[in-house]
Amino acid sequence: MNDNIKVAFVGNPNCGKTTLFNAYTGAKHKVGNWPGVTVEKKEGTITYGDNKITLVDLPGIYSISPYSMEEILTREYIIEDDPDVVVNIVDASNLERNLYLTLQLIELGKPVIIALNMMDVAKSRGFVIDKKKLSKQLNVSVVEVVATKKMGLDDLLQQIIEVSNEKEQYKPIELDYGNEIEQHLIKIENELKLQNVDENILRWYSLKIVENDSEIINKLNIVDKCNYEEEIAKIKYDYITNFISNVLVNSLDEDETFSDKIDKIVTNKWAGLPIFMAMMLLVFAFTFEVGNYLASLLSGVFQILSGCITDLLTSASAADWLISLIVDGIIGGVGGILVFLPNIACLFLAISILEDSGYMARVALIMDKFMRKLGLSGKAFIPMILGFGCSVPAIMTARTLEDERDRLITILITPFMSCSARLPIYILFSNIFFPGNEILIAFSLYLLGVIVAVFVAIVFKKTISKGKTAPLILELPAYKKPAPRTIFIFVWEKVKGYIVKAGTIIFVASIIIWFLLEFNLSGKTDITTSLGASIGQFIAPVFNPLGFGNWQAALSLIAGIMGKEIVVSTMSVIYGIGDVVSDGNMLALSTQLKSAGFTQLSAYAFMVFSLLYTPCVATLGVIKKETNSWKWTIFSFVYQLVVAWVVATVVYQIGNLII
Repeated sequence: MNDNIKVAFVGNPNCGKTTLFNAYTGAKHKVGNWPGVTVEKKEGTITYGDNKITLVDLPGIYSISPYSMEEILTREYIIEDDPDVVVNIVDASNLERNLYLTLQLIELGKPVIIALNMMDVAKSRGFVIDKKKLSKQLNVSVVEVVATKKMGLDDLLQQIIEVSNEKEQYKPIELDYGNEIEQHLIKIENELKLQNVDENILRWYSLKIVENDSEIINKLNIVDKCNYEEEIAKIKYDYITNFISNVLVNSLDEDETFSDKIDKIVTNKWAGLPIFMAMMLLVFAFTFEVGNYLASLLSGVFQILSGCITDLLTSASAADWLISLIVDGIIGGVGGILVFLPNIACLFLAISILEDSGYMARVALIMDKFMRKLGLSGKAFIPMILGFGCSVPAIMTARTLEDERDRLITILITPFMSCSARLPIYILFSNIFFPGNEILIAFSLYLLGVIVAVFVAIVFKKTISKGKTAPLILELPAYKKPAPRTIFIFVWEKVKGYIVKAGTIIFVASIIIWFLLEFNLSGKTDITTSLGASIGQFIAPVFNPLGFGNWQAALSLIAGIMGKEIVVSTMSVIYGIGDVVSDGNMLALSTQLKSAGFTQLSAYAFMVFSLLYTPCVATLGVIKKETNSWKWTIFSFVYQLVVAWVVATVVYQIGNLII
């Protein structure tokens, strides 16, 4: 077997890099029809013939100028980690725009292969690409691929091996930037030679210096008083414009594409926001109507399982405490969460269809017009939308924001978005206290999360992050039919993660909660005098102004800091109801919650508090990682707790005055 060949996948957002990476490695990394899905490099190793090949999927970028974290990460990897081959994945249906990055990569001095991806889309739009002419023009290998259908994968691997074997002979093209700039480049190259800079990258370093690239200037300690950044960019674009007609022909010659026609409606300044609201209502309708039906079927399975295990343990003369631990604690807690699995699957199915179709990218554009008036960037709305699924990857996506202050604000407000872990709380309480209006209740909570996030962002913008709003530069991908395989992988990964969480964190939490409810410092005791009850009673008075100052609610919310689903599993254990979805158990739980003091108003206040209060442990962990600061992590913990308490109190108290 030959030495390991290291290959970097580089390209614009939405060009299909991660899809191609997944096709080769069998990985199931999230792919998306909008920018910001890949925010850190991913590696995978494959074997092809006698060759071991390491593939590195880098974040989508438009250039290798250091204006964003993705561009910095990609550039540093290519320069410092020295891949054998750079595969530039190019969206064949947007060839001319993609080639600017191609020219920059060629100038880095590494062997480059152009992978013309989405050739099926390009052909459907009437584009004909002469790859031989393109290859000759840029002096690089060009391979046609369709990553979604795994077409052309072997051809690309063969080219990777050939180019890697001949990398020592690779000579990149050099654009002529005119006499004035070229004289500066020669002068700087001579200075760099004295520093023993690698000859393959001499010209690129020189270009960066005359472009006034601060990172390179600081690194090499060479300054050129002139700044030719605009001139160099114009020469690159002119070069592309001059040859593109020789390699690209549009046989259909359409002035307006299908996507353009749809965008006239869905991004309209008057219709855009109402359409988005209607879309989200449809998502919740699907989640509740279809999800609840499937959940009722699953609940029957858990009832049978619980009964069988109880009979089995009883016939085996198991101790009462063991039966209670397994049936009331483990099955009650874990089953109380798993029964909502169909709802979670339906939510992610709907969201993934909207994402993969290309619609979600338009939402950021729609919201930019509104958020810009508030001094915020629409780009910050992308992590917020992702927060509907899970706050952890959503916060990581904030890396795509160029401005550090905007990035910090986005990290701090994203946990207000209602993640899927909160959904079981809404389903439980809305089914009990708002039958027939569950969809509207859930929609109001998701909307409230957005409103609070925007309001807090405005406050932060005027305090901790004063300054101009960064412009939104967003590529709108073409609408496409959602790929079933992509949808399936996305939903399966989320469902699997939910099951794993139920079998680990919630499993352990259920045992701990059961122990706290069965014992106190003197030993086994009644639930009302247990350690759990004592902890809840100590905290409960804080929630009196919110309308649910009972120990059961207080203990559930404390446990929910580990994960928001644990609020429901804790209540399942407290009230001894393992399956909260079946009609009989729902009625029993409804009676117990109402006897504990819950009303429609206090139940809604409870859901509001659950929506807004302290992020879960996993989210706090990623906040620490992304901000590299305990100060902001602790601040996030405390300030969300305060915001949740204030908003839920206002809801309950004003509601009391009205009702």
